[in-house]
Amino acid sequence: MANVILFDNEVRDQLLPLTYTRPVCELRVGILTIREKWEKWLGEGYTFSYITQDYLAEKYPIDYGDENYVINGSVLPSEQLCSLIRYMEFNQAYLRGDELVVAKLDERQFEKLINDEEIHELSGLDLEGTEYLKIDYPWDIFRINGEAIQADFELLTKGRKSQPLSKSNRVVGEGAIFLEEGAKVECATLNASKGPIYVGKNAEIMEGCMIRGPLALCEQSILKMGARVYGATTLGPWCKGGGEINNSVLQAFSNKGHDGYLGDSVLGEWCNLGADTNISNLKNNYSQVKAYSYLKEKFIDTGLQFCGLIMGDYSKTGINVMINTGTVIGVGCNIHGVGYPRNFIPSFSWSTANGFMTHRSDKAFETAELVMQRRKQAFSVQDRLILLRVFEDTAKFRRWET
Repeated sequence: MANVILFDNEVRDQLLPLTYTRPVCELRVGILTIREKWEKWLGEGYTFSYITQDYLAEKYPIDYGDENYVINGSVLPSEQLCSLIRYMEFNQAYLRGDELVVAKLDERQFEKLINDEEIHELSGLDLEGTEYLKIDYPWDIFRINGEAIQADFELLTKGRKSQPLSKSNRVVGEGAIFLEEGAKVECATLNASKGPIYVGKNAEIMEGCMIRGPLALCEQSILKMGARVYGATTLGPWCKGGGEINNSVLQAFSNKGHDGYLGDSVLGEWCNLGADTNISNLKNNYSQVKAYSYLKEKFIDTGLQFCGLIMGDYSKTGINVMINTGTVIGVGCNIHGVGYPRNFIPSFSWSTANGFMTHRSDKAFETAELVMQRRKQAFSVQDRLILLRVFEDTAKFRRWET
């Protein structure tokens, strides 16, 4: 059996804060995570593992053997790319410019790779003209989400029949709608003219929802009554959506369950937006949005006119919070109060009337454990150790501590 090892490179630092708590390939774009896409595209006969940060390696281990495909975790599979991979010889590598996309290595070569030794016999081929999607920055996740939903929809539904859609719904146009087993949709308006609508296993769209595809509502997720959702939007497994949502991705176990606006944004896991939290995704002067880069430790131009919120895992807002255009919020934050908070909020920040204080790790862990218990998930020792490391690594951004 061949081994696929999905690796993190310097792009991982450009994708912070979302990659503080996971390898790049565990990010969800479209319906599936990048790893899940590779598993579906390559099919049987492959095992999957990771090359990632040392502190993530226990939760996301590495496994290799005689035949190893080392694949860039920020690259999404495509038919062209997978065809090339299946016909690779040992010692071959495919590149995009100077960036490695995939290499096929034997065990000796792979051990050289993980020991940072040079592999002299490797021959590189440029992937110019090969079509595939890739994420380099957090905002790429919502920027390419429509294309990713379409590709995942075709992959997951090919040759399969949808569960029947209740006659209580109003369907606009002839676009594709697919309901997995146990999905519930009643008294909703569904318009798949601009992209497919995918409703995952045991997911629910409640009465009065108005949906424009492309939409991915993943397993066990819920759109609450009267929600207005524009494509391209993804609610990962066990998420809740309400109010108005546009072109946004919730990774998993996160809630935006009440009125308020969320647009052109990415939320990590275990996030919660309080009632009437509103996200600005367009500047008043209509200029391109800048957002904070952890790699460069300064604000950089996103190249986008529309960019809302990037929020790391375990972060939350209180009721009536206003978030400015292009805001980046780290891991384990608690944001509340009047006025707009700053556009970059370091991990483990707690907002006060006078600015910010540190959200102590023990208090953050207490909350995380309670929240996860409600979804029958365990807050494991591995999770605690990962968050402790994130707490330490992000201390330099909490300037009030110095």
